[in-house]
Amino acid sequence: MTETALKRRIGPGLMTAYGVGVMVGAGIYVLIGAVAGLAGSYAPLAFLLAGLVAAPSALTYAELSARIPEAAGEAAYVARAFGTTVLPVAIGLAIVLAGTVSGAAVLRGGVGYLTALVSVTPLWAIIGLGVALTLVAIAGVLESLTLAALFTVIEVAGLLLVSGAGFLAEPVVVTAAETTPGSMAVLAATALAFFAFIGFEDVVNMAEEARDPTRTMPRAIIASLLITAALYAMVSFAALRAVPPGDLAASSRPLALVWERATGQNAGFLAAIAVLAALNGVLAQLVMAARVLFGLGRRARIFAPFTHAHPRFGTPVLATLTCGAALIGAALALPVADLAEIAAMVLLAIFAAVNTSLIFIKLQSPSAPFRVPMAVPVLGLVAALAALALSLAERIAS
Repeated sequence: MTETALKRRIGPGLMTAYGVGVMVGAGIYVLIGAVAGLAGSYAPLAFLLAGLVAAPSALTYAELSARIPEAAGEAAYVARAFGTTVLPVAIGLAIVLAGTVSGAAVLRGGVGYLTALVSVTPLWAIIGLGVALTLVAIAGVLESLTLAALFTVIEVAGLLLVSGAGFLAEPVVVTAAETTPGSMAVLAATALAFFAFIGFEDVVNMAEEARDPTRTMPRAIIASLLITAALYAMVSFAALRAVPPGDLAASSRPLALVWERATGQNAGFLAAIAVLAALNGVLAQLVMAARVLFGLGRRARIFAPFTHAHPRFGTPVLATLTCGAALIGAALALPVADLAEIAAMVLLAIFAAVNTSLIFIKLQSPSAPFRVPMAVPVLGLVAALAALALSLAERIAS
C-alpha cells in the first residue's frame, strides 16, 4: 500500500542550497555566452536587470509559500485566489512544462562541457545522465537535496575561481559594437538572462517536505535569490574583463574559456565543475516538477495516479519517472537557447498569474505569517508582463 504524504525532512539551510543550486546550475555556466552575444559588454547589466525583474516575484512567492505551504504551490495559490479548478491545473501543468524544459536546457549545456572532458556521444550522455538523475530523485528527497547541496558548494567554488582569474587578467580590447550594443539588444539579453534566475519558484513546491515551512520557505527563497544575484554580477564582470563578448558567445563552454585565457592553464577541472552544476540544476528541476504533478493529483482526477509516495522512499515515483522521461526527450529534441527561451516565457506568464493571485488574496485576507507590501505583487505583475511582451516581440522579430 502506498502512502499519499511526503516526509518533512528539509531545513532552511538545505532549502536555500537547493534554490542556489538550481539557479546557478540553470544560469551562469550555460547562458553567459548567449547573453554576452546579445548585450556585449553590457552583459553584467542584463543579469542585474533580470534579477530586478525577478525580485518582486520572489518576494511574492515568499509570502505565498508561508500562507499556503503546499506542493504544486502555484496551482494552490491560484485556486485560493480565484476558487476555480481549471486554471490551477493549467498553471500546474505549465510549471511542470517549465521545469522539464529548464532541466532539458541545463542537461544539454552540461553535456557540452562533458564532451570536452571525455569522448562520449552527446545522445548517450543525455540519456545516461538523465536516467541516473531520475533514479537519484526517486531514492529520496533528503538524499537528492544533500547531493544537490554538495554540487552547489563545488560549483560556487568554481565560480569564485573563475572570478578571481578574470579580475586578475589583463583587460581585453573589445570592438565598438560590443561596447555599445543598443538598448533593444540589452533588453533582449535581459529577457534571456531571466532564465538564469529560474529556481526560486521551484523552492515553493518543496514546502510539504520542509520543517516549519512558514519560516523556512520565505527565508530560503529570499536568501537564494540574493546569493545568486551577487554571484552572477561578479562572474559576468570578471568574464568580460578576460574574454571579448564575441568569443564568449561562440564558445560551448564559456567559463572554461575565461579560465584558459586568464591563466593560460587547462580548464579541465572547471569543465568537470560545470558538469556537476548542470547535474545539480537538472536534479533540482526534476524533483520540483515531480512534486507539482504530485500536488495536481489532488485537484484533478486524471492526475490522481501521481498522488502517491513510495512507502520506503517517501517520493512520488510515477511522477518522477514521467518527468524524467519528458526531460530527456526535450533535451534530445531542442538546442539550449530555444529551451531556455521557452522556459523563460512560460515562467513569466506563471509569475504574472501568481502575482495577480497574491493581490486578490491580500485583499481577502491581509494577515499572514510573512507579509510584503501590496506594491510588491503589483510591481511583480508589471515586470512579468513587460518581460513577457519583450520576449514575445523578440521571438516574432527573429
